[in-house]
Amino acid sequence: MTDNKSPSESFSVRTAADAYFIFHKAATTIAYVCMIALTIRFFRGKLDLPFSAACVVVSGAWCVIARVKMAQFLQSYFDVFSRVELIVPTGLGILLSVAALLGRHAVWPVHALAVFELLCWIGILVHYIKNKKKFEKQGYGPVPVGCWVSPPVDQMSAGDLILTNGAVARRLHESVGHTATVICKEDGLYAISSHMDRGCTLEPIADVVGEVIGHYIVLKLTQQLNEEQTKALLTNACEMVQENKAWVEARNQAWQRWVESLQLSDRWKEKLRKAYRCTGYDWFGVLMGRIAKHNWTCIGASVEVYRRTGIHTNPYGTGLLGFGTTLFDPIMPVRFLNDPALRLLMKNSEKPEQIQLFNAD
Repeated sequence: MTDNKSPSESFSVRTAADAYFIFHKAATTIAYVCMIALTIRFFRGKLDLPFSAACVVVSGAWCVIARVKMAQFLQSYFDVFSRVELIVPTGLGILLSVAALLGRHAVWPVHALAVFELLCWIGILVHYIKNKKKFEKQGYGPVPVGCWVSPPVDQMSAGDLILTNGAVARRLHESVGHTATVICKEDGLYAISSHMDRGCTLEPIADVVGEVIGHYIVLKLTQQLNEEQTKALLTNACEMVQENKAWVEARNQAWQRWVESLQLSDRWKEKLRKAYRCTGYDWFGVLMGRIAKHNWTCIGASVEVYRRTGIHTNPYGTGLLGFGTTLFDPIMPVRFLNDPALRLLMKNSEKPEQIQLFNAD
């Protein structure tokens, strides 16, 4: 079940779902670009339509996009960008609909459309408010009601994905901001991840959980791993750690050689040696969402070990248009909550005391 394709091939279309994902992302990106351009023209007074009619056109177009993506917005409420993507157009649409109604020189069909659009926006807002009841705040963002927060290690198994709270979650205003994938070894459970200060690691699960500040939640694979996949997961994780160490050593040695080649005093060379240290973390991937060949972000490491093991997840870091450019498409851990390959570990309804809610200051 091991997939030895290079990381650059991880964006290839492998299923009908992948093809739909790419088409949907490309179409919505183009639609958003067009709508933003139209909205800018409107506020600059360059929309060649009477005021009320222009308001109706802009509001109606935003309303269509919001309604088409409504199910996705409600399901991915835990993602701050998903919430913003709905709240901003809704506020703008309501404002424009009201402005169209207040226009003095509009004909009655324009007013009728404005009323219809206003009712649609109110309906979207009502759905959004009702949907909030399905989530509760954990740390710095929402998670689905009933999820098992910080479950014990004995509830975990190979292939599980741990999403943790922490400094990154605080900055993003998300419920989670770091990931680690559970690996099964002969002496117990471990987890593979990538850290900013030490690169790709394979650590005992107790150490991983012990480092968590706040809380963590666990996602399980919807299709349980067989024995062959479990072994492949361990093999791939070990290979990734070794690849990362070799890559780090090569980068640091290359830097040292470059410093030595400079015609500088020993004092300045020593300063340059200390100025740079490769840790093995993919800093570029934090912003662009790429999955590199030998160095990864924490999310990139999880996606890569799944890919090498033949576990199919949503395409990540595909870029604005969905074609693998990675442009302006950072991969955030919270998006795993909306991945069909994974399911959230829920609390035991017979033992509600097992869940301890964490509230941020």
